[in-house]
Amino acid sequence: MSNPKELRYSKEHEWLSAAADGVSAVGITEHAANALGDVVYVELPEVGATVTAGETCGELESTKSVSELYSPVTGEVVEANQDVVDDPSLVNSAPFEGGWLFKVRVSEEQQDLMSADEYTEFSGS
Repeated sequence: MSNPKELRYSKEHEWLSAAADGVSAVGITEHAANALGDVVYVELPEVGATVTAGETCGELESTKSVSELYSPVTGEVVEANQDVVDDPSLVNSAPFEGGWLFKVRVSEEQQDLMSADEYTEFSGS
């Protein structure tokens, strides 16, 4: 399993892309997707909602369990990935590509986001 070097990672197993015009994409890592099992339902924050770093903003339901989704940053949600809502299996099949969850206009980042190498060591993946 390879964690893309250009992303940053939270201890809750979310990833954050580099900001383009102040907007970053958020998703869950392959490690988290594998731990969850087959994702069958995704609840994402609504466009226009404010998310807060380290707080829950949605949930993922799998055949094994329900897991809360945490935001790695504070900001306004500008897009939710409707493809993932329509086909939750994208979270498992393409967690770093088509399985992204939402995009947020970042106003504040968590201080403890990790690099890919730090996350790999943290998660053991």
